[in-house]
This record gives sequence, C-alpha cells and structure tokens, in this order.
Amino acid sequence: MFHPVQVQEREGFRGSPLLIAVAAAAVLVLGACASTPQPPTQALQAAESAIANAEQSRVADYASAELTQARQKLAAARVATRNDQMQQAEYLAVESRVHAELAYAQAEEIKAKAVNDEMQKSIDTLRSEMNRARGVRE
Repeated sequence: MFHPVQVQEREGFRGSPLLIAVAAAAVLVLGACASTPQPPTQALQAAESAIANAEQSRVADYASAELTQARQKLAAARVATRNDQMQQAEYLAVESRVHAELAYAQAEEIKAKAVNDEMQKSIDTLRSEMNRARGVRE
C-alpha cells in the first residue's frame, strides 16, 4: 500500500511543468548574474558631456584643478573599461562628471562674484556722486 503512493508521487514530480519552468528560470537568473557587466556607456557619455560643457564655458580660467581632475577620472574610467573593470569604470565616470559639474559651478560662482563686485563699485560711485551733489546744494 505504501509503495504505490511513492511511485505516484515520484512520477508526478518528474513530469511537473512547474518544476521544469522553475528550474529553467533559475538557470537563466544564474546565467545573468555570471555574465560580464556592460561598459558604462551612459556614465562615460555624461562625463564627456559635462567636461565639454565646462570647457565651452571657459571653466579652466576659474577652476582648472577640478576640471583637470575630471579629465583624469575620465581617462582612468576609459582604462578601466578596456581592462573589463566595468564597476570601477562606472564609478570613475560618475566621479569625473561630478568634478566637471563642480568646476562649472565654481567658475559660475567666481563670475557671479565678479559681476556683483563690479555692481557694488558702481553703486558706491553713484552714492558718492549723489552725496557730492547734495553737498553742493546745501
């Protein structure tokens, strides 16, 4: 009595489409994990774009150290990509973009401060002239 039940369970277990589907899915998932990561194309393009944007804005005149670091990080990211170190390449590319954006922001701050200083000088000149004009009338 006990023996036929085992045979039935065993036969049902072997032919189960659900089991086959689960096994196939597991093989696909494990295969996907084992595959080589793709190059960080988007991160590299974003870094290149940020550096180009900074160069067009003449950032090197104001924040050359940050722009230099951005270029160095991008070059290192390209080397890491060639060496199939995709995670390192992506990290370096993102770091490159951040340095380029920081350089751009620093340059914009310096430019804005220069404009502000010039405007303050103009305001001071106008005040001085107004005070002189009042002194003449009084």
